[in-house]
Amino acid sequence: MEHEDYRPQTRLRVLSSGTTPEEALTFFDSLQPVSIEELAGFWHGADLPTGHPFDGLLGPLGWQGKQFDGPDGAHPLVFADRGGRCFDVNPRVVPLAASLRLSRLVRKSTARTQVAARLIRPLLPLTRTTKPKARLRMTEYRGVLTATMIYDALPINDVFRRVDNGTLLGAMDLRGPLPPFMFTLRHD
Repeated sequence: MEHEDYRPQTRLRVLSSGTTPEEALTFFDSLQPVSIEELAGFWHGADLPTGHPFDGLLGPLGWQGKQFDGPDGAHPLVFADRGGRCFDVNPRVVPLAASLRLSRLVRKSTARTQVAARLIRPLLPLTRTTKPKARLRMTEYRGVLTATMIYDALPINDVFRRVDNGTLLGAMDLRGPLPPFMFTLRHD
């Protein structure tokens, strides 16, 4: 029988090539909670493909990750312009329902995703903000008390678990019937 490595880093690497929401959540549930203090700084983001409508959408738009400056200073959407300069997007101006519909249309085709990114990415700097647009609190999610980023203007909570000292697995819990959008954060 072949020996399988179940270390969290190895498991994350395997799941990163694509998995189901159930497998991603089982892995999430196996991980340790995170404290608010551990989140300080900039974290590079990437999606964990599970078939969610947001899979593969944020990267082509220039999503870089999240910045945490303290319990009341969370910046949930850090993007880069084509020149590589980072800026914060105000989630309030992101039409969530339209984004879900658009993602369903474009994610079925890499070409359509690239066209959408070329059209939308230049507009993102118009949504720029310099103020934090979320808070960090300890909440219970799936039976575990852990750090959670609560968006100020949207019905979204990003819940975090520790893969290792420099890597987190996040579950973007949206109101509604969809399973959470899963993503990774790697500390800068």
